[in-house]
Amino acid sequence: MYYLVHSLPSAGFASLDRRAALIAGRAAHERGVGRIVYLGGVHPATSDLSAHLGSRAEVGEALLRSGVPTVALQAAVIIGSGSASFEMLRHLTERLPVMVTPRWVRNKVQPIAVRDVLHYLAGAARLPSSVSRTFDIGGPDVLTYADMMQDYAEVAGLPRRRMLPVGVLSPKLSSHWINIVTPVPKSIGAPLIESLVHEAVCAESEIDAYLPPPEGGLTGYRQAVSLALRKIQDAEFVTRWSDASPTTAPFEPLPTDPDWSGGTAYVDLRVHRTTLPARQVWQVIESIGGEHGWYSFPLAWAIRGWADRLVGGVGLRRGRRDAHRLRTGDAVDWWRVDRLEDGHLLRLLAEMKVPGEAWLELSVTSEHPHGSRYQQRAVFVPRGLAGHAYWWAVSVFHGLVFGGMARNILASSQRRAAVRPDSLNDDHSASSRTAIR
Repeated sequence: MYYLVHSLPSAGFASLDRRAALIAGRAAHERGVGRIVYLGGVHPATSDLSAHLGSRAEVGEALLRSGVPTVALQAAVIIGSGSASFEMLRHLTERLPVMVTPRWVRNKVQPIAVRDVLHYLAGAARLPSSVSRTFDIGGPDVLTYADMMQDYAEVAGLPRRRMLPVGVLSPKLSSHWINIVTPVPKSIGAPLIESLVHEAVCAESEIDAYLPPPEGGLTGYRQAVSLALRKIQDAEFVTRWSDASPTTAPFEPLPTDPDWSGGTAYVDLRVHRTTLPARQVWQVIESIGGEHGWYSFPLAWAIRGWADRLVGGVGLRRGRRDAHRLRTGDAVDWWRVDRLEDGHLLRLLAEMKVPGEAWLELSVTSEHPHGSRYQQRAVFVPRGLAGHAYWWAVSVFHGLVFGGMARNILASSQRRAAVRPDSLNDDHSASSRTAIR
């Protein structure tokens, strides 16, 4: 049985977690459960622990006393999506190029990659019943919290963060600041910040005698951060941004991730319904860009293209390979076709010079008994404070640019249907002939 329960967002979480652990341990013993595996937090050998770490230790002790063989793994900061400690570090580093730092940023931490935590969680279930104890688990690097922020910035391609150390900022005041700067709820952030007064370094490595490290060794901190960020940098559909559905994008978190995880992704969403068949709308979607333009505010697109060229970008000069057909990997002005599902979905990845990553996703879905649903998403994942400032600076134009695009694509589809009502069949036949060739 894996016990990964934590009531941190709840008021009085310590007593709630204590009661839950006692009930779970008693029930596991009564039903003959062969093994409990628990994940808690690394903590120093002192009775004066923070409420959060004290509760984690108490839960582990309750399970160990349950009469069921228990492995209580104890980890510090887990590097991966959905880890509240990692999300706090991510947002603080990305949003604050200059920060006033309290004393606790100089405390030592031994972070561990989420893939290595999963390795130990899986392996602990296979240990013999004679093994019932706590184990500290950590990655190969011991860093200060300040080092972790600076290394994160370097891996993420951000300028070095400037830190102004002070000795008077208490954990309580820090929790208020983190509540403002990051999307992590205060009910979670405050107890975690209070725990940072303790150094979080493994006191022993005896797990190695029972479970060897993962093949290739434990993941270093920088590599763990790189893996956590790779889905944005490479637009890959892996790990935390998995392809759980056919249209899952790199900017989308896993369904099980909390809504504040995964970094910031700004979204402009437009949805319209039309009586036109989906294939008729798709013909306009697939022909976007190049000589057909972007169906909204041409001057704004031209200015943005010129500005991109001035800073060394591709601008609008590339056009497109074919005026009517696209394939994955094609260039479309300053975009690249990232995903193409014929008749349904076109996702474009921006290759213009922007402080972040941007996607434009256009899709159409048939609706019964007739007609279709058009959806348009512009997504921007900012990089650093400049990325956030960029989004808000251009957001005032989104109604004109993106709102106009959605309306004009449907209007163009309607005009095309009126002029050539048989175009749907003609184009479908042409598409079939192309596929056969």
